[in-house]
This record gives sequence, structure tokens and C-alpha cells, in this order.
Amino acid sequence: MNLPQRVTLVEVGPRDGLQNETDIVVTGDKIAFIDRLSQAGFPAIEIGAFVSPKWVPQMRDAAEVFAGIERRSGTRYSALVPNLAGLERAHSAGVTDIAIFAAASEAFSRKNINQSIDESLVTYAAVCRRALDLGMRVRAYLSTAFGCPFEGKVDPQRVGIIAGKLIEMGATEVAVSDTIGIAHPGQVPAVVDAVAAHVSMDRIALHFHDTRGNALANVLAALDLGIATFDSSAGGLGGCPYAPGATGNLATEDLVYMLDGLGIDTGVDMKRLLDASVFIEGRIGHALPSRYYRAERARTA
Repeated sequence: MNLPQRVTLVEVGPRDGLQNETDIVVTGDKIAFIDRLSQAGFPAIEIGAFVSPKWVPQMRDAAEVFAGIERRSGTRYSALVPNLAGLERAHSAGVTDIAIFAAASEAFSRKNINQSIDESLVTYAAVCRRALDLGMRVRAYLSTAFGCPFEGKVDPQRVGIIAGKLIEMGATEVAVSDTIGIAHPGQVPAVVDAVAAHVSMDRIALHFHDTRGNALANVLAALDLGIATFDSSAGGLGGCPYAPGATGNLATEDLVYMLDGLGIDTGVDMKRLLDASVFIEGRIGHALPSRYYRAERARTA
């Protein structure tokens, strides 16, 4: 296989993981969780979202979380923003890195943000212009890139075209996302090739969910294609809203274990990562699903 020597991991547990949890985690515990992740050496941590607390109550304290964390040199801390109002709130809170989230499926875009794909791109172009004027860095998510809960199959060519538009409007990177955990290794080359026709490989990240148990296999397929940036969530934090009760995000521990075994450097300290997961498991009211995490907990019990 054609494997990279180093992979960049974007830890999304504090945002994508926690926002799917039903038990509200108090601000101080979110801060302590993020500080533990920082100590584990992640180069990037997405720690909140400046969205309406009516729709995502778990993220209502995003500004307080940003104010309370201990920022580590070498780590970028980002927040999701849906529009210009969210961007201004994020900027006021001292956020320097933001993320926007478009969809590759019309039905999902309308269900998720009540806008068509084209309408959402107009919104995000304005957000990008303002963010760049403020000296902020923009990352883009492209959801439902491997399949949609409402439309089913999604054309990889459409995924590539939209990804290219997100980069053109100022995003430094696009995280091509398997929102419902439906991707399999046979799909990965077609989607990556379609995106790579519009976006340079070093600006493509992949965001897999493990709902059907294929996330690590998908990463392995992507590594062979030259992808070297992946999103993951500590302990597998966060379920899948389109498959209630199912595993959601790819667990960071499982991913680091595989990459370590392949001789690929991540810079992440597994012991400190496990410490962060142990901490947050005690605050969410249920066991974390990461297989590596569960095995280590059993071994040391």
C-alpha cells in the first residue's frame, strides 16, 4: 500500500460527538474534557458550535467554553457556524478557526438547514468573505457525500463540484463526510477521485461514521489513495441521529491504534487520549463504544 508517514487527526468529540448526546454536559466538564484532549497532542480540535440553542441545546455555552479552555501551542481550536450571525458570535468569543457545513443532497440540505444547496452556498460565500476579512481560517464540511437518508445514492460528481465551490469561496480544507455511516471501501475511490478533480489532495479530509462498522476499512482505503487528514471522536462519542441506538462517529482510539500499527505518526498520546475518554464517559450517562477503549478498560479493571 501507498501509506503516508504522518496523518493529521481532527478531533471532533467536543462538538460533533457531544451535540448528539441527550444528557447536557456542564460547561466546566466540557472545558476539562477539551483540556485533556489538548494534552494528548491533537493538532486540531473542534470544540463547539455557534448555532441556535433551540435546535442544539448542548452547544448553548460555546462562548463560555472557548473562554475557559487552556489553549495549547500547536493546536487549532475551531467552531461550527451556520451563518453570518453565528460567525459574529464566534469572532466575539475569540474564535480564529471556523467550520461551515454544506450538503451534497438537496433533500438533506433542506431538512437540515432549510435551504437548497445553491442557497446554502450563497450563505457560506458571505460567511467566508467576512471570515477572511477578519483573518479567520475556514474549514468546510460536505455532508451526505456517500449517501443520503432521504435520497439514497449521491452522485460522486456532484460531491466533487460542490467541494470545489467550497474551496473556491475560501475554505482551506473540505471534510468529505459520511453523515449516515453508509460508506464502504468500494465507494471511497470513486468519491475521492471525483473530489480530487476539483480540490488538491492535501486539502481533502474524510469524516467517516462507524454506524455499519466500516469506518476503519474506509480509512485504510483512503490512505492508499493519498488522503492524510481524518476526523474522529474520542471514545466514539456521539450516536447516529439517522440510526437511533447505533454507533456514530469513528472512535479516535480505534483509529490511532490502527495507524500506530501501520507505522503512521499522528502525534497523539494514546494514554492521554484514554484519560480524556474516561473523563467524559463519566459525564454522559452511558458507555463509550470505542472497541480499543472498551478493551483497555476491561484489561485494567
